[in-house]
Amino acid sequence: MTTTMSSVRIGKPPAPVSLTDAATAKVTELLAQEGDADLALRVAVRPGGCSGYSYEMFFDAEVADDDVVREFGSVKVAVDPASAELLMGSTLDYSDGLQGAGFHVTNPNASRTCGCGSSFS
Repeated sequence: MTTTMSSVRIGKPPAPVSLTDAATAKVTELLAQEGDADLALRVAVRPGGCSGYSYEMFFDAEVADDDVVREFGSVKVAVDPASAELLMGSTLDYSDGLQGAGFHVTNPNASRTCGCGSSFS
């Protein structure tokens, strides 16, 4: 009798967006300032911006049943299903340098981005 492995994956699908260590540390710091450990970082894509879509990030107390939720350290990240499709494989980073501090999304699905880096198509 032979046994073969199925190509079916068991478990959670991949995270639509991953956080770098720097982004995780900064979000953890911001959550501590908020004083609410139950908040999730909501990462979303909305129509608009000079290139077609824009990124949106905010703390959210409500997570819907169909949200894709992943944890990076103590940071819970929630992404709605429509945004998850557009963000799949993306990375959220944070930098604090001479050019200015802020979050930056690297999205392999973006065919074009604007000069400010906050919108894409």
